[in-house]
Amino acid sequence: MCSGGVAKCARCIAGTLYPLVLISIICNIVLFFPGWDVKYARDGHLTPEVKYLGGLLGGGLMVLISAVYTQVAGDQRCCTGRCVMLLSIFFAAVGVFGALYSFSVAAIGLRDGPFCKVGDDWTIPFKTSTPSYLTNSSSWTECTEPPNVVRFNIGLFLTLMAVSSLQVMLCAIQIINGLIGCICGPSDIKEPV
Repeated sequence: MCSGGVAKCARCIAGTLYPLVLISIICNIVLFFPGWDVKYARDGHLTPEVKYLGGLLGGGLMVLISAVYTQVAGDQRCCTGRCVMLLSIFFAAVGVFGALYSFSVAAIGLRDGPFCKVGDDWTIPFKTSTPSYLTNSSSWTECTEPPNVVRFNIGLFLTLMAVSSLQVMLCAIQIINGLIGCICGPSDIKEPV
């Protein structure tokens, strides 16, 4: 079973996780440059959730570790025992944890809104706004600097949330896949006649 369906599934999951990891890392890096300018990062005028590195550490590094081991588990030569599949369950759980971290950080960043200049002060103006600034686009003009920071943050945080949701789903599927491979064992072992 492992060298057939379970191994193919593991390779497919790993192949799908790699681009999602890349998107997650790129989104987190781009969030450091609101208004496409380095001066905001240099001056420390960044949305706090950007500094938590949800996309770099969670959806990036932790899911990458999961993807690499999932690919190893799907490799025909490596699929020689239940231990490999058992370890793939552990590493897939690491991926789930990382993706959930990325999702949580992005959701908080989206909920609270960007750190921006309102008048002469740098603040998070939408943190306590009712109704949510997300449904009231006319309030976005309160942020005068960085330019278009509200749209910038919304787009990137929503992308991180979507990507991390897919990562959680794929890593959860690999946990089930690994469990099947662990229970059933490899199919390439010949039965005695």
